[in-house]
Amino acid sequence: MKMNTNDSKCLVAYFSRPGNNYVGGTVVNLQVGNTEVVARMIQELTGGELFRIEAVHAYPEDYTETTEVAKKEMHTNARPKLTRRLESVDSYDEIFLGYPIWWGTMPMPVFTFLEEHNLSGKNIAPFCTHEGSGLGRSVTDIKKMCPQSTVLEALAIRGGDVKNAKEAVAGWLREIGMNRNQ
Repeated sequence: MKMNTNDSKCLVAYFSRPGNNYVGGTVVNLQVGNTEVVARMIQELTGGELFRIEAVHAYPEDYTETTEVAKKEMHTNARPKLTRRLESVDSYDEIFLGYPIWWGTMPMPVFTFLEEHNLSGKNIAPFCTHEGSGLGRSVTDIKKMCPQSTVLEALAIRGGDVKNAKEAVAGWLREIGMNRNQ
């Protein structure tokens, strides 16, 4: 299935965590989170509007502490409160949804975002960053949460490769019919 680019407006909603991250087998300090790097590439290539998904309570600076908080949130099916929400998603036809893979799926703030915004009738194009787990079960989770949406082919990019991923992102956008600027 392809997105409809004729006069459609798209949103690039993403969750990303800068700071201490696991990349290429070691913990490194990232000024900009990997998922945000990909989100900005998508925004540049589509002209979409960026929207950062952020939890009210920031995750710890320490990578290992963050993984423990994320694991606890997943096991309790938590829905962290977000710093903001969109007034309306009505003007968007296409939703790019980006996130890192944490414990095999999306971080729980992304679940909160999906529950707080009615994406029925929208095309959702998931994209994720990971360090070996690919998409995990994230696409299945999106389909369960958004049964009235069309979930398109997803893109998974290894976090250590994001800086050189523009061609892969552009190819994916062409495949789903959304590369407006090329």
